[in-house]
Amino acid sequence: MASDPANTEGNPTENKVVDLEVKDAQIIFNSVWASLVEEKGKENLRFPKEIFWLNGAPGAGKGTNTNFIMQYRDLTAPPLVVSGLLKSPEAQKMKDAGMLVGDREVIEIMLRKLLDPVYKTGAVVDGFPRTKVQVECVKLLYQKLIDLRNQFKETLYSEYFKKPHFHIVVLFIDEKESVKRQMHRGLEAQAHNEEVRESGVGELEELRPTDLDPDAALNRYRTFKEKTYDALKELREIFFYHFINAHGSLEVVRQRIDEELRYQGSLELDETTYDRISSIPVAMSISKHARQELVDRLDAYVERQEPLFTQVVELIKQDFIPIIERHAISGTAVVNTESKVLHDLDALAMLIDIFSERGYHAIVDVHREEVPDSIDPKTFKIKTRIKLIFRVRVQFKASEIRRGR
Repeated sequence: MASDPANTEGNPTENKVVDLEVKDAQIIFNSVWASLVEEKGKENLRFPKEIFWLNGAPGAGKGTNTNFIMQYRDLTAPPLVVSGLLKSPEAQKMKDAGMLVGDREVIEIMLRKLLDPVYKTGAVVDGFPRTKVQVECVKLLYQKLIDLRNQFKETLYSEYFKKPHFHIVVLFIDEKESVKRQMHRGLEAQAHNEEVRESGVGELEELRPTDLDPDAALNRYRTFKEKTYDALKELREIFFYHFINAHGSLEVVRQRIDEELRYQGSLELDETTYDRISSIPVAMSISKHARQELVDRLDAYVERQEPLFTQVVELIKQDFIPIIERHAISGTAVVNTESKVLHDLDALAMLIDIFSERGYHAIVDVHREEVPDSIDPKTFKIKTRIKLIFRVRVQFKASEIRRGR
């Protein structure tokens, strides 16, 4: 959001917070990572071997349960509370306006803090990730730590680069309970602060504006649900994802945390086993760059082999598409062709890539058949030749049929 520069002078909107931040996770993370590498050197980027990314609905009890998680995992370093790291005037201004603090600022401060040796064995990060960009940055950090481990595995630095363990912990309560707890927290903080002022004993507690206004508390919950919770769900398929029902008493919630962490821990590979198979890339890392590589190949065909590429395109349009259209309901078509164009191996590669770009999945089998060609007039022996038949199976999303009842 940004104010109109033509209306800033003498206008109350001139102090409006301007959000012009770059929202590309790759750009943000790579920028921060490059500065860390340049400043400290790769061999000194020694992050905790275990990180608990703790998040939850407002009032769900993150602060209350952080120490329990730390004790459970024998972590001695203080929790890294992201909101507490952001004390700059710019960050404070955005928080006061009810906005999430800039991703790059959050990520850089947090990563630098995690490099502190006190977090060597593990860390609890309270309040991160909260946005889709931050979620992507968690993925990118994990991949960087894997890369560092592989790079230094056979060196003297190997002991500093253990297999990273990321845990996503989400404490969840519903909207009604969240607002109720936020209001209760506000009343308790007000009562405490009044007592401190009257007695002069103790320290004042932070009193959040959202803990005093039910509408603000409700808006805070919905911001969490729409931005943070939805973003966090993307991490379920990658890391240990601990979804904790935070309704109920403190004892009940902690029992759920204990059971969840113990169960998920039993599913984790031993480090030696992991090292044996880690050289095989995970499917996600292959598919992640597949589209860009496909685009690069297609552009290269046009640039370097345009005549052949044009022939393949025409072959698909004339010989394949009519058959594919007739099989639109089933989603599978098998096309046999003896086209001389496909005798060039590059043409076969082009054929598969073109189909992939257009949303089809093509598999090519080459069959060689010996067929009569001519007869020797002297010996009357039959001469044969090898005929190549290209059998192409094309699969695609089938048409949906509405059947009468």
